[in-house]
Amino acid sequence: MTHCFTPLKKILLLAGIQLITLAAMAQVKYQSKDNLNLTVAGTSTMHDWTMKSSKGDVSATFVVAANGQITDLSALTFTTPAEALKSEKSGMDKNAYKSLKTSKAPNLTYTLTSATITGNVIKCQGKLTLAGFTKETDLVATLKANADGTLTVTGTKKISMKDYQIDPPSFMMGTIKTGNDITLTFSVTLKK
Repeated sequence: MTHCFTPLKKILLLAGIQLITLAAMAQVKYQSKDNLNLTVAGTSTMHDWTMKSSKGDVSATFVVAANGQITDLSALTFTTPAEALKSEKSGMDKNAYKSLKTSKAPNLTYTLTSATITGNVIKCQGKLTLAGFTKETDLVATLKANADGTLTVTGTKKISMKDYQIDPPSFMMGTIKTGNDITLTFSVTLKK
């Protein structure tokens, strides 16, 4: 009869180990409001261009082991007003906002669907929305734990505007055209 209880004892032992492991890990929420550096860079038939913003809300939930090591990213949302992106030329901004369809889609957003963390590298899959069009996209970022308890996350992502149904902006009655590819570069410091 004792053999009948052996599988049950194993299941209970494994469940106990999993509970101890989960208890040793905690989900910790980090946030940032208007404390980011976001740059959108591209090319045109005349010269390269950049637009920058420091506005945006980021919320991330990390799984932290008992030893303080970050082992997983379980949730992430990012939102920035599209019209917070500014270049050195207001005419360029106006054309960019038109291409980004800001009157109908005022925000650029990213919502995490899955992630893995290896060392200080975060590999994410998520839904990126630009100009009101959402597309599943991957994103790779670098994570740095700071002495003051904050986390700094940095990364770069190259994007094709046409993949998001964005017509690359043009200027001066179409004589100057921007290239299709843009590069998003970001750095954000997150606090508990």
